[in-house]
Order: sequence, then structure tokens, then C-alpha cells
Amino acid sequence: MSTVELTAQTLDDTLDGTGITLIDWWAEWCGPCKQFAPVYEEASERYDDITFAKIDTEAEQQLSAAVGISSIPTLMAFRDGVMVFQQAGALPGKALDELITAVRDLDMDEVHAKVAAQQAAEADTSAPE
Repeated sequence: MSTVELTAQTLDDTLDGTGITLIDWWAEWCGPCKQFAPVYEEASERYDDITFAKIDTEAEQQLSAAVGISSIPTLMAFRDGVMVFQQAGALPGKALDELITAVRDLDMDEVHAKVAAQQAAEADTSAPE
């Protein structure tokens, strides 16, 4: 499967499903982005069960700002709609493979429990006394 271009209008629909989604935040003028692009594209051909997406930070400036992208390339990994990884910088192929293995090996029941606990703690601190 090749990579898909995402926009602010298509991001939520892409993340609402189950499975793994990787998002490469990039720009045409970015040298490290251009170096990472073939590594990312090659991985997309080998892992046909994963959605490999790209977001052009120049075309999607508001979206990039909304999620706090301050350095590119930035790679995000989502599993079952939950962001489980975010890192700026181009990864070599082996590191990308290791990341994919780590995301696949996650215990999502544990991840969902941690997310629920974090949301409950945030709700407690924002509740008026």
C-alpha cells in the first residue's frame, strides 16, 4: 500500500478506525523530510496492514499548529485511534521497523486504561471546588 495524503478534513476519519496508522508530517523544502520519504514509502510497501499517511505542513498550517508540530519531519503512530508515539527527526529503516514492531506489541487494554486514568485525573483537576 502506498502512502495517503491527509488533510484537516480527512484526519479524523483516518484515525477513527482500528489498527495502526503512521503519519509523517513533512514539507517540500525540508531536506531531512526528503531523506526520510523513500524509507517511509518502502515501509508502506512492506506493511500492507498499516495505514501510512503524510501531512504537508505547508498546505495544512492550521492543523500543524493545532497539534503542535514544531519540527519536521515528525512521525506519529496511532493504534486504534490512540497516539502511542511521536518523535521529530528522520528515522532510518531499521528504527522504523522496530517502531512498527513495538506498536504492534502494545497491550491496548493497558493503553486504554492509562488513557482513561489520565483523562479522569485531568477532569478532577479542572473541576471547580
